[in-house]
Amino acid sequence: MIRREVLQGLGALALWPGMARADAPADAPFSEESLRALARDVAGRPYAPRPTVPQAWRDMGYDAYRAIRFRSDEAIWSDTDTTLELDLFPPGLYFPHPVEVNLVEDGVVRRLPFDLSRFDKGPPVPDLPLEGDLGYSGIRLRAEVNEPGKFREYAVFQGASYFRVIARDLAYGLSARALALDTAEPEGEEFPEFTRFWVERPEPGVRAHTVHALMESPSVTGLYHFTLHQDGPETDVDVRGTLWPRRDLENVGIAPLTSMFYFDAKNRDRFNDFRSAVHDSDGLAILNGNGERLWRPLNNPRTLQVSSFVDDGPQGFGLAQRARRYSDFHDLEAQYHRRPSAWITPGSDWGPGAVTLVEIPSDKEIYDNIVAYWRPRTPLAAGGEHGLSYRMSWAAKTPDNGPVARVLETRIGRGFPDSPRQVVTIDFAAHPALPEDFEALQIYLWSDRLALSEGLVQRNPETGGPRLALNFDPEEVAVADLRAQLLHGDRPVSEVWLYRWTA
Repeated sequence: MIRREVLQGLGALALWPGMARADAPADAPFSEESLRALARDVAGRPYAPRPTVPQAWRDMGYDAYRAIRFRSDEAIWSDTDTTLELDLFPPGLYFPHPVEVNLVEDGVVRRLPFDLSRFDKGPPVPDLPLEGDLGYSGIRLRAEVNEPGKFREYAVFQGASYFRVIARDLAYGLSARALALDTAEPEGEEFPEFTRFWVERPEPGVRAHTVHALMESPSVTGLYHFTLHQDGPETDVDVRGTLWPRRDLENVGIAPLTSMFYFDAKNRDRFNDFRSAVHDSDGLAILNGNGERLWRPLNNPRTLQVSSFVDDGPQGFGLAQRARRYSDFHDLEAQYHRRPSAWITPGSDWGPGAVTLVEIPSDKEIYDNIVAYWRPRTPLAAGGEHGLSYRMSWAAKTPDNGPVARVLETRIGRGFPDSPRQVVTIDFAAHPALPEDFEALQIYLWSDRLALSEGLVQRNPETGGPRLALNFDPEEVAVADLRAQLLHGDRPVSEVWLYRWTA
């Protein structure tokens, strides 16, 4: 696609339906129905490859691009009494396609033309051409997150359909996307892109912020509405969307989350690193349609792994960072203990399908190698109109402090240097559902390929909760699934621990 776009050159700017014409009206009435009409019109046309910005913008190095910084005194609505300030990102480098940004004020849409004077340029920035309609590459939202009168960024929409959100006292970590298409397919993944944004100016005192986005790709057109609530220790995002596929979408991911897992105590022996662990998220949490609470620790496998957790009407899922102490990582710069967790709550019955987890081998912590999403059992049919809705909660914890003890940590490794047997320990949090005497607990263990030892439960003196230990000899087994849970009588008192072990 990039090759075709280069051949098209700047002449494509006037032809691409995603860019406003110079003779278009400066202001126009705004309504969600007008956006739907626009999206339907785009969906009904053949897909048009998007233009790229001039070559000099694309050829900038990382340091030069980073040196183009939006001026805080140019923030949109910074001189008003509204609860939102808006920053803009320049195009170039990793973001070669112009994105249109529109403001909605008093029911009227006003498009923001590109203006380089909104940015400060550091010494590495070369002379850049300004002809044509450059557009921006994304937007950043600021609000009074920690204290009144001080606006701090809390959400960024930039690159394909990616966006990131943080909550109070946390730092950026995992990302979300509007849609995942053909993830882990041998032919490659398709990345739909946000091509236009409409940002509504909130009324004074209103802390909910609304962003609308048009999404385009060769296979699908989408219209998304994001309402962000930043008022408290967590940030919630209500998402509504409509999809118009150009082809049947079989491997489609709803509410996809993307994160990074490099290593922890399960695979520490593979990495020569001074830190105890490196990851933005350490597990996938699921509350399935039957009310079971599942915990799947993440891994950095040697080969691509795809896991499907079949369900009907899931109640929620998310990627979580449960390691919350500095001593879990010993990293003063990255501060992985401050990375947020993200939880997805369906807005309606999603029906049958599977929470899908993709784990990609990675040799560097700079790469996102974890993807989790909901995959409907029935493909989204071409030519149809498909609605979706869900709520995202970004916080220090996922809402999994339910009626059973949650998993705190998983450790895997040899018990003795010369023994082939692998020891697995699973630490559960202390919880009122647990009996006073842990000897009264029953252990459920299962594996599809491994012969597991009997489990042993002991009290962890640091957490006060139970530690379940087991071991196995892998012999010639290359891949195996494991399952464990604690019960008291016939009643579950812990999450279901799931894991895919790889040699």
